[in-house]
Formats: sequence, C-alpha cells, structure tokens
Amino acid sequence: MVVAVLAAPGAAWAAGSANVAALQVALRGAGYYSGTVDGVAGGGTTAAVRRFQARNGLAADGVAGPSTLRALGRRGRPTWGSRTMKTGDRGWDVAALQFKLAWHGFPSGNIDGGYGSHVRAAVWNFQQWAGLTADGVAGPSVLRALAAPIPRSPIYLVHPVAGRIGDYFGPRGNRFHTGLDFPAPSGTPVSAAGRGRVVSAGYDSGGYGNLVVIEHPSGVRSWYAHLSSIAVRRGDVVVAGTRIGRVGATGVATGPHLHFEVRLRGATLDPLTALR
Repeated sequence: MVVAVLAAPGAAWAAGSANVAALQVALRGAGYYSGTVDGVAGGGTTAAVRRFQARNGLAADGVAGPSTLRALGRRGRPTWGSRTMKTGDRGWDVAALQFKLAWHGFPSGNIDGGYGSHVRAAVWNFQQWAGLTADGVAGPSVLRALAAPIPRSPIYLVHPVAGRIGDYFGPRGNRFHTGLDFPAPSGTPVSAAGRGRVVSAGYDSGGYGNLVVIEHPSGVRSWYAHLSSIAVRRGDVVVAGTRIGRVGATGVATGPHLHFEVRLRGATLDPLTALR
C-alpha cells in the first residue's frame, strides 16, 4: 500500500480518505503531525511525512510508501480489511475504521487508532443502524456496510437561525464535529427547521446544555443545543419557523451559538444535506 500525499485532493474528496486519516493518526502518535485528522492529503500532512522520513533515514519525498509504513511500526499496520477488529486491537486499520464510522454518523471520540470501549459502542450502534448483528466487532459485514455512500437527509429543512455558519460538520482536531454551529448573540430567536413533534425539551448534562429535539418524517430528528431558553414542551407540534428557544451558551460552549444537528435513525448527518 502506498499513500501518496504530494498534493491535496479535489472537492469530490470532501469526506477525505480513510487511509490518509490513518496516516495522520500514525504521524500524530509519533509526534510529527498536529493538524486535523481530516483524511485530506494537504501540505501539512506532506510536510509531516517528510519530517518523519528525514528523521528515520528515508528519502524525504512525502509519499508514505512501504518503507515509511514499516518505519511507523505498529502505527503503520495492519492494512484496512486484513483482519476482523475487536476490543484491544490497535493500528492503522482501527484509525481508518474510526474515521469511516464518524462520517457514517457514529463518531467514537478521539480518532486515535485504539479499539476501546468508545469504538466498540460506535460499531455496535452502526451495526444496529445498518441492520447487522450487533456484537461490537468490526468484521467483513461492517467493512462492507462502511463502503456504502455516506448517508444524506431524505427530507429538506430550513435554517433554524439567521446568520452565517461558523463550524461545519466534519473533522475537528482528532475528533469529529457532529453538526453545524451558528454563532449569534445570546437571545437570538431559534426556530424549528421543519414540521414535526418535540420529543425532548430540557437540560442535557452531556454537554448540549438546554436542548430541544424535534422528530420529523422519514426517521429524521433535528437537535438544537446550548439554548439560553426553551419555548416549547415535549409533545408540542411545530412547523418550520415556530420559535423553539433562543441562542445561548449553556452546557459545554465557548460562547453563544446554536449547535444544530440532523440525525437519521440515530446517525448524525451533515445538516447541509438537508438545509435549503
């Protein structure tokens, strides 16, 4: 296996490459890469590969070929699909698994190449979502299911708050951001993104703070987090534009903003596949 990182990929690779992500994790673990684990073969990754190669007496060409992977030791192996992965395993394929799981809606915390309880839970949930036997073990059926296209929203929604988008869905450091962040002054009105029923409205101690969850058709739910106040109750029926609360910074938040998620039967989706 050769992972070429001499040039950045085009827009069609927006989700990044799981192999490049695994390389970034390996380089990060070895102390040569501090950028985002995004699977994008950009300049930062190429420079990290060259630094690693130079330090280990290899030709510093920025291409992670067999000699570079051997020099990475356990971090550079085993290859994707070469084994069934389970609790306690570590390596390149586990990092690639974490990256693929996150893009398919089941992030597992730090993308670190270690198959701990956080990865087992993500695999279990993905297996249930994909209609597979749920055992928390990433075997051939899981790998085949992860080869399917990244899920998209089957319905359209509208923007829940006026203003620009700050942070997008996708990699952030060595973790994964599961929604869109809309920075706005505290107290800015937040509206339902579509027709549905409120299934949760209250304080979430897991970091979301004041949270409203709305159930829409086709198995879609929208989440509205960090609210300063909530204007609806569980069981309320809403339509697009119904005020459900106001922007705040409750829970784990560095400043006032709306964290907005879209989920399909529990899998987090890129909200931009729903918003129009």
